[in-house]
This record gives sequence, C-alpha cells and structure tokens, in this order.
Amino acid sequence: MNEYRPRLVDPLLDALMAELPAVFVTGPRATGKTTTAARRAASVVHLDSEADAVAFRADPDAALRGLPEPVLLDEWQAVPGVLGAVKRAVDARPDPGRFLVTGSARGDLEGELWPGTGRLTRVPMYGMTIREQGAASASASFLDRVAAAAELTPAAGTPDLRGYVELALRSGFPEPALRLGEATRGRWLESYVEHLLTRDAEQVDGGRDPTRLRRYFEAYSLNTAGVVDEQTLLDAAGINRRTAQSYERLLANLAAIEALPAWTSNRLKRLVLRPKRHVVDPALAGAALGLDTDLVMRSGDLLGRLLESFVVAQIRAEIATSATRPRLYHGRQEQGRFEVDLLAELAGGRLVALEIKADAAPSADSARHLAGLRDRVDEAFIAGIVLHTGPRTYALGDRLIAAPISTLWG
Repeated sequence: MNEYRPRLVDPLLDALMAELPAVFVTGPRATGKTTTAARRAASVVHLDSEADAVAFRADPDAALRGLPEPVLLDEWQAVPGVLGAVKRAVDARPDPGRFLVTGSARGDLEGELWPGTGRLTRVPMYGMTIREQGAASASASFLDRVAAAAELTPAAGTPDLRGYVELALRSGFPEPALRLGEATRGRWLESYVEHLLTRDAEQVDGGRDPTRLRRYFEAYSLNTAGVVDEQTLLDAAGINRRTAQSYERLLANLAAIEALPAWTSNRLKRLVLRPKRHVVDPALAGAALGLDTDLVMRSGDLLGRLLESFVVAQIRAEIATSATRPRLYHGRQEQGRFEVDLLAELAGGRLVALEIKADAAPSADSARHLAGLRDRVDEAFIAGIVLHTGPRTYALGDRLIAAPISTLWG
C-alpha cells in the first residue's frame, strides 16, 4: 500500500468542511483528488462506475439519502444530475461537512443554471508540485514568502538547467512522478494524452474529431507559455476559428490547458490584451510532442517555453492556499517594449513580477522590464524576481532580485 503524500489543499479542505456543507474539488484527471477527498469521507460513490451510477441516474435524491456522511461523490460529470440532489440536500439541511464532490471536468461551472452556486465551494487541485513531492507541503507558499519579505533560500540539491528540464518532463501526476521509472513514465504520459483527446473529450463534448483535436493540442503544446496569435494555432492544426474556439473550451474544461489573462493598468499604454496560453502540466506537452530531455536542451524555444510553464504550474497549484489571495496574469506592451512572464496581483493590488530565465547567472539587464514596471507602479510593487537555473540568490537593484527556480520549493 502506498503511503499518502500530504497535499497543499489538505488544511484548506479540513477548514472548509468544518464550516461548510459541501466542497467541490476540481482539477485534471489523475492528480489525486479522489485519494485526498476519500480520506475525509465515510461513503465513497464512484459515479464513473456503472454499479454506483445506476441508482444515481434513476433517482439521485433517493440514492443520496441514508449514506453515511461525509459522502464523496467522485467524477460528478458522469451523472450531472447528482449536483441537483446535493443542492436540494444542502438546502434542506445545511450542516457542515456533509458532501465532497470531485471531478476531472469543469463543465459549465460558471453557467447561469449551475446548481452549485452558494452551495458548493470550489477548491482547485492540480498536479503535485515539487514541494509536495518532497513532502514539504506544510511550508508557506512562494508568493506568501515574497510578500512577507522572507529570504528566498534555494532548495537542497538545487538542479542545474538539465535537472529542471527533467523535473518539468517528470510531471506532477502522482503515479508517474512518484512511482514510475523514466521509460514507463513516458508511456504513461503518452497514454494519458491519448485518453484525454479521445475518451475524456468524448464524455464532455461528443462528436469531436480526435485527429484534428490532437493536431490542435500539439500546436498548443508547441506554443505553451506564448502570447500567440490565434491564426498561428489555426494554421498549425488545419482548422477554422470556430473549431479552434470549441477545442480550446473543451481542453480548458478538461483542465488540460489554462490561459493567463493579460494584466491591465491605466499607468501603461498599449498593453497587449491577448492571454498567454499554458499547458497545465508541461509533461503533457512533452508527451504530445514526443520530447525528451535531450531534444528540449537542443531547442532554445522549447526550452524557454517548458521551463516557464513548469514554473507557472508550481505557483498555480499554490494559489488556492495562499494567504495573500493572488491572481495570476502576464504583462506585455505592443512590440515587446514591456514584457513580464508572470504577474501576481495580491490582495490590496500589490504586485509581484516574475521573469523566468534559462540562465545560471542573470544580470541586471535581465530585470530591465521588472525595473520598468517598478518605476511605473511604485508603491504597489513588492518585488521583481528573475527566476533562474543557477545556484545563488542575489540582488539586482531596488526590490529586484535573482533567485534560483528551486526557491519555489526551498
């Protein structure tokens, strides 16, 4: 039996269940949602299992009654009507800690008729960060440490550039990250992509052409961490705009991709408003494109993209549990006059700006866009950090520092 590895969301789930009747855990398939939620449940219903689903399809209210609580309803999207039953149960008796709902498809969570509004509190859960894989999930999040002006200490055994690429391609899915060797890991990830683009996509939105969907995902993967013109993806995938938009919605609903919105401010003119697109786990991009460490190391473009998506994946997973309540953006002016890879807007409008560099010893020039942002927003600017692949943390100027990527989990 595999020992449970604590997750970032564990304390948050405990706190919410102590006061709320129902909690909704969403995120990519195979990230450990069911394992984490089941530790808090007296009854577990696997709705993607026909044996469990039959009664809930026929009469979800009757099926729900009488189950020992807390009840975990796993893979809700297989029987969407179960959400209405949870709503009615909570309306009738809003005691805390009654239901946990998990799912690997977001569906229409923001839809006007979605029954969870006001009843189900959503907790996003992503793949395991390096911090979680190293069993250090109880430490403060990176952005909380930056906001508190804590020293950014590199992790023990800080990797070099090649080591970071290997971590990015290892993935955050618990099975391949913790238990599989390199060759088997690659096959697992390739199988995951195949199932994502066929079985999972069919469940959420039937009728999609898996061949064209695969071409679109490959084009997306090639352009991960990019503010790419939509036509680039259309041409690469050989599809029209309407099809591309539907594919992007589908992959976002499956939590395979996520777009960082553009940051806007009246202090900077002519900001690019297009989102920056990321594959949620860079290892999926690697699997879709057939990449290994050597291939990535020989391509400067892919190297930078995968490294940036890796860093964003580490920080994204911490957002739900961060005390500073950050929101993530990217920042860019037209013609590249101003460009920041990742902007975290904390509570109160305070800003932390990050640049990610495949460089072991970045100079002050690497922070010039961070310095430009600092000078424009002044008091709101907490810190600008150049995350790099070297071993040391050092100052680059007023509120500007260079820090190893491993400080994310150090």
